[in-house]
Amino acid sequence: MPAILDHLPTVQQVIFILIGLFTAVSALLVVVAPNLFHNALALVATFFGVTGLYVLLEAEFLAVSQVLIYVGAISTLITFAIMLTRGMMYGRTSPTNQQRLAAAIMAVLFFLVLAGLLVHVPWPVVGAELKAGEAIIADLGELFVTTYLIPFELMALLLLVALAGALMLARDR
Repeated sequence: MPAILDHLPTVQQVIFILIGLFTAVSALLVVVAPNLFHNALALVATFFGVTGLYVLLEAEFLAVSQVLIYVGAISTLITFAIMLTRGMMYGRTSPTNQQRLAAAIMAVLFFLVLAGLLVHVPWPVVGAELKAGEAIIADLGELFVTTYLIPFELMALLLLVALAGALMLARDR
């Protein structure tokens, strides 16, 4: 009897699998749902699922950032853009896409590249102790304004361009 109990997943593994399945199903709905508004809602669910995975992986800063940026800003922006353009809100998108074959080929190639990277890259083994949570966040904040200043500013510019694009889509002519 104890040998059977050794092979059962832990509670944390079961929760991780459930959140992973929820995230995968909602990500699939983002792609295959026929209504654009439903796609946006599935995208919000996907972002929440990713947040749950971050929490389980003890990456609290990424979880908070995920909620603030993706769920709070990007998803709201996309949802409002869809709601403000009435034709997109009530219309149904085509279930068939003329670019389906090209997208499938690109997805297979992408997965092959990722599998190749996973197998052939010598991944470093980290053996150092992690700092406490506040020290990690303070170090991360310092890196944002020193070493990674340009990528950080480019991300801010990307969000600004996304906001301007959403406003252009939403305005009436």
